[in-house]
Amino acid sequence: MSNPAHTGPRHVAIIMDGNGRWATQRGRPRLFGHHAGARRVREIVETCPDIGVEYLTIFAFSTENWKRTQVEVAGLMSLFRRYITKEARALSAFGVRVRFIGDRVRLDPKLVNLMDELELLTSQNTKVHLTIALNYGGRDEVARATKRLAADVAAGRLHPENVDEETLPKYLDTYVLPDPDLVIRTSGEARISNFLLWQSAYAEYEFIDTLWPDFARAEFTALCANYGGRERRFGGVKA
Repeated sequence: MSNPAHTGPRHVAIIMDGNGRWATQRGRPRLFGHHAGARRVREIVETCPDIGVEYLTIFAFSTENWKRTQVEVAGLMSLFRRYITKEARALSAFGVRVRFIGDRVRLDPKLVNLMDELELLTSQNTKVHLTIALNYGGRDEVARATKRLAADVAAGRLHPENVDEETLPKYLDTYVLPDPDLVIRTSGEARISNFLLWQSAYAEYEFIDTLWPDFARAEFTALCANYGGRERRFGGVKA
């Protein structure tokens, strides 16, 4: 149960951008930045309970990222496998429940097996709900959800007249999660890049210049504190 006196965000989603530029600034290959970014994740996860964040969703690899060089994509997939193997026990011991969202069909079966194992290992944890978006795209998610919804209509399990804006979310990858309250994008870019399109309809946004490997506990805490001072009306007006 969430704390009704808590004014900060309950669910924070982060577009972790800037790994490649961080590495380039240091004269290193882009994968060096991705490894640094992966190490940053644990600090942010461990900060969440201290500031009242129950759910953290991070954008690790998009459906568009396949367009990058074969070397970078292969390196990222290797990094994901190594990250899961290395961090599994630490995440579980800290009380983190891990979920993955995105289309797993294109992913390497060995990686998918590791994802399944980590989800099972952490399935009883409740301290922090960490969702990792891997081969994820908002439009792709909605398309896949619509196919499942259409199949239920065709099979007679769902009547078309009963389909409304409360129906589709039940078919999304995030159906067990609350919508994000705050979306943060690092690296200075001011766009959402196909991330949680449906879920973020009323989220607050923070676009910051900090590159992801430099995004530390203090800045994360400050952004969440700033959220608590905002007035959220969800399309209405203040009484």
